[in-house]
Parts: sequence; C-alpha cells; structure tokens
Amino acid sequence: MKKKKLLYGVGINDADYAVEKCETINYENGEQKRKLVWICPFYCKWRDMLRRCYSAKWQEKYPTYIGCSVCKDWLVFSNFKHWMEKQDWEGKQLDKDLLLQGNEVYSPRACVFVDKKVNLFVTERNASRGRLMIGVCWHRGVNKFQALCGDGSGKQKHLGLFDTELEAHKAWLAFKLEQAKILAAEQSDPRVAKALIERYENYVIEE
Repeated sequence: MKKKKLLYGVGINDADYAVEKCETINYENGEQKRKLVWICPFYCKWRDMLRRCYSAKWQEKYPTYIGCSVCKDWLVFSNFKHWMEKQDWEGKQLDKDLLLQGNEVYSPRACVFVDKKVNLFVTERNASRGRLMIGVCWHRGVNKFQALCGDGSGKQKHLGLFDTELEAHKAWLAFKLEQAKILAAEQSDPRVAKALIERYENYVIEE
C-alpha cells in the first residue's frame, strides 16, 4: 500500500473516506480539467490550520503566523476531527488565542470556534496605527489626540479629542470594554463570553 504524503510536511491524513470530491470538466477545445466540488468541512479546517503554521508561502503573506505550531495530537487528522465534531463550529472560525492571549500553539486546550464578528473585534491593527497607542491617532486640524474605535459594523466611532495620548487610549479602552460586554451577551459559548470581557477588564496600559 502506497504511503500517503504528509500534508505540509507534518500532517497525517488518516481519513477512511475521500475528503475531497472532484468532477471532470470538459472544455470546447477538448481539454479536460478536474474541478473541486466538495471538501470535508473537518478536513478543510484541519488543512487551513496546518497551512497557517507550516506553509512558508502562507507566512510570507501573513507573517503574524510565523512561530505558530500545532500540538502533536492534532497533526493526525482523525484526532482533530474528533475534537471538532464536539464543538459549535458551523459558520465559525478556528481561534487559538482568545482563551489564552499570546498563545501560538493550536491545541484542544487553547482553541475555540468563534464567529467572524468576534474575530474582527479582537483583532488590533498594530501595523496600521504607527507608533501611537491602540485606538489613538493625531488630529492635525486641532493638534490633539483623537480616540477612535470600531463600532462593530465596520465603521470607526469618534470618541473624542484629548490633550494626551494616554487619555485618548483610555477612552478607547473604556468603549472597547463596553462593546465587549455587549458582544459577550450574544455568545452561546460561555468561554468566549468570559474571554471577551476579561480581555479588556484585565488590559494592561503601558504608560
């Protein structure tokens, strides 16, 4: 029996069924191509997780995943699938660092499925804000620090103008905590709700 190739050099696909289904497509010039028509949702999440951690090409595009890894058990597809089947996963994204901030290892202890709204809420655009503290930008028109925060709909909410960067940052944090509590109330998973609130209640301001 031919040994299966490791996915991204580490993943063992031990599924006893076809995780992908393709159809042959005929073109007018007689050329035939294979088109993917179905992929196992468990395999898809597992494959994407491995790609984020072990694909150099992917990490070149998304460098925030450099240094991330997958726990030994989850390098075997059936183990990950067994865990995922017990989760509320449909329509959600696999998250590795909401429950454990700063975590870089995908594992049953750290991971949880969250909806896109939660993922966007906790994603801080560190690169785009420059050297200023989170939630702060410089308003040249009035020579003051401006506090801004996403309102959950994809728009930025103006929180005020301040004399110091720290004051503006604290205004951002207060609003963020307020929004975190609202978002937490919408969650079906109590772990996610708790993590959302604690993330900003325990936020350390570096003055």
